[in-house]
Amino acid sequence: MQRIRLRYTKRGRLRFTSHRDFQRAFERALRRAEVPMAYSAGFTPHPKVSYANAAPTGTGSEAEYLEIALTQARDPEQLRALLDESMPTGLDIVEAVEARTSGLADRLTASVWELRLDGVDPVDAGRAVAAFDAAEAVEVQRMTKNGVRTFDARPAVVSLETHSSAADRPTDQPCAILRLVVRHVTPAVRPDDVLSGLRAVADLAPPVPAAVTRLAQGLFDEETGTVTDPLAPDREAATAPTEAEPAAAAKAPA
Repeated sequence: MQRIRLRYTKRGRLRFTSHRDFQRAFERALRRAEVPMAYSAGFTPHPKVSYANAAPTGTGSEAEYLEIALTQARDPEQLRALLDESMPTGLDIVEAVEARTSGLADRLTASVWELRLDGVDPVDAGRAVAAFDAAEAVEVQRMTKNGVRTFDARPAVVSLETHSSAADRPTDQPCAILRLVVRHVTPAVRPDDVLSGLRAVADLAPPVPAAVTRLAQGLFDEETGTVTDPLAPDREAATAPTEAEPAAAAKAPA
């Protein structure tokens, strides 16, 4: 059985698709592309697809991941192209690698988010970010199926900073761009929780909903403070020589 790991996006209006909507679209794409899927056992078999840490509905993403199991080997890049052709524009399959290591979900420990705050002056956003960073605790509330839950959003936030350029502001209207790195903890701290925290500590309230995009997710590197590519170990394992190859090279005649 071959396992393939895919990175896909949620762009434009398709950021409003729910995870269940994506699942239905992806399973249709598998059938259209005639992918030789492995199926679960039991009375209602379904394709073996493992989804990992999907972004909330309404947020864009450049870094969503899933893994599929195949009964026949396929070239990852050719498979990616076939699936991408069968998916709606905006839900794009952008990368595929053969799974050669274990624990993809275990390598998704942090995310990098971009928060676009239209109508917010970057100076005001900078003051709010400074207040958030200085706070020892930032309590926010979230509605759950068991009622309102209050929790501290501050410990999960690795970094929060303003980020802007001329390209970020195509009009004369103010616009603040925030770059957020957050650890995946329990309970999960989402970008909207951080926005609630900014409102709590600095009364920062954007006049329109923030446009939120996940730029990356992966293993958080404590030394560099960066989020690493979770598919890199599989690519490296694919290019690394096997134990037999050095031995064969040593026995080869000069």
